[in-house]
Amino acid sequence: MLFIYAICFSFAYVSLDTGTGALILFGAVQITMILVSLLSGNRLHLSEWMGMALAFAGFVYLVLPGVSTPPLVGFLLMTSAGIAWGIYTLKGRDSENPLLDTAYNFFRTLPLILVLMIVALSRSQISMEGIVLAMLSGGLASGVGYTIWYAALRGLTSTQAAVVQLSVPVIAALGGILFVSERISLRLSISSIMILGGILIVVLGRYYFVSASTD
Repeated sequence: MLFIYAICFSFAYVSLDTGTGALILFGAVQITMILVSLLSGNRLHLSEWMGMALAFAGFVYLVLPGVSTPPLVGFLLMTSAGIAWGIYTLKGRDSENPLLDTAYNFFRTLPLILVLMIVALSRSQISMEGIVLAMLSGGLASGVGYTIWYAALRGLTSTQAAVVQLSVPVIAALGGILFVSERISLRLSISSIMILGGILIVVLGRYYFVSASTD
């Protein structure tokens, strides 16, 4: 699943705009995780549906200016990436050693990557800078991020995990404000309130209903 996610994600963005790709990816992740949760017999409370809808609406509002009609191949690749990431996330909820499991997951992708490199070598453009950046962002930053994500999943339901991921574009936007002096727009402020408010409703709603059922 990790290999499918990374490869489909990478090739999809060759033909997709940033906003369009993000919308397809997060939409596929949400649908995959929620469908699996429902098929597993977990029922969502009204507050969870409401919070999820609010958070996703805020996400759509945030990326809407960058959305355009996607080419079919890019759409299918990014949808596949979202489904793969949703399954990868759900599998991570059973992880007892997030660091070891993440390292093992990365290690198991190596044979598939070698096959891909052989197939695509004639069309590749390889530079030392590209190799270094790939190792830092793909191996180091992503590896640490995925390990933390696996550790966090143990305290989240499937629905909460699906919705919490919608905070990623908000965090990225805040990073742009802090580190590269991007301005705070009205759209960013409104969408951030919607996304974070929706996440809060999902988390607190589940906590309230669980507490009420045990009283």
